[in-house]
Amino acid sequence: MIRRLAGAVVATAAGVTVLTAAGTAQAAPGAPAAPERRQVDFTGIVALSNCSGSLVRGPRSQDSDRALVLTNGHCLEGGMPGAGEVVVDKPSTRAFTLLDPTGRKELGTLKATRLEYATMTDTDVAVYRLADSYAKIRAEHKIDALKLSPAHPREGAEISIVSGYWKKIYSCKIDGFVHRMREADWTWKDSIRYTPGCDTIGGTSGSPIVDRNTRQVVGINNTGNEEGKRCAMNNPCEVDEEGKVTVRKGVNYGQQTYTLTRCLGEDNDVVLGGTCALPRPATG
Repeated sequence: MIRRLAGAVVATAAGVTVLTAAGTAQAAPGAPAAPERRQVDFTGIVALSNCSGSLVRGPRSQDSDRALVLTNGHCLEGGMPGAGEVVVDKPSTRAFTLLDPTGRKELGTLKATRLEYATMTDTDVAVYRLADSYAKIRAEHKIDALKLSPAHPREGAEISIVSGYWKKIYSCKIDGFVHRMREADWTWKDSIRYTPGCDTIGGTSGSPIVDRNTRQVVGINNTGNEEGKRCAMNNPCEVDEEGKVTVRKGVNYGQQTYTLTRCLGEDNDVVLGGTCALPRPATG
């Protein structure tokens, strides 16, 4: 489903943390030891009132820049944007709960000053600008932001989906990419499909999809087909290049973020147009 919290959600997963470490293979005698791959944890993860999110930075972000929080467009406090709707530079006072690396402790509250960008057209993304800089957050909480990957993710990549709302980490692989995915009135492009294991639920909306090899964010978790229905709310369908529709009951999906990464300009502004492929607001 569109994975925000809708009404009462069964809370059996609350407080449960599943940390999946990369396996450590035994090196052959005399062979150089492989570098240890760090475990994905809750560093940079935030919880929203109805969703999950992450503290992120782009390749050109500076420590002095006001920090950004990434989540889904459908997690907006004012409700879901309509098909074709794009929201830019809207004042916001939204609060985010910053977690410690274990996910068991709340370090404090981060406050937004504005909604930098949000849409549910082509993708499902919202970017909030915070009052504090990356440097201030690091100094006060000893937490660094997650890095956004500028590259298209690869099929078969090992990923972790880190939910700040449920304080839970799901781990699986990228099963493939969906040419077009439709859910109710919305259509998304080049969506990420997960292998079994990432059985995300309500409240995991906006969780970053972290490549376990690079530890960079390659997407945002956003939906899944719950009942096997066709292209309906909580039941997205896949549409290929020839228009063939496929329904995969129980399969979950996310949206890529490299397109957003390529739109972050000076001072962490989302700069639309030019090489930025994100949808722009309608004019006139």
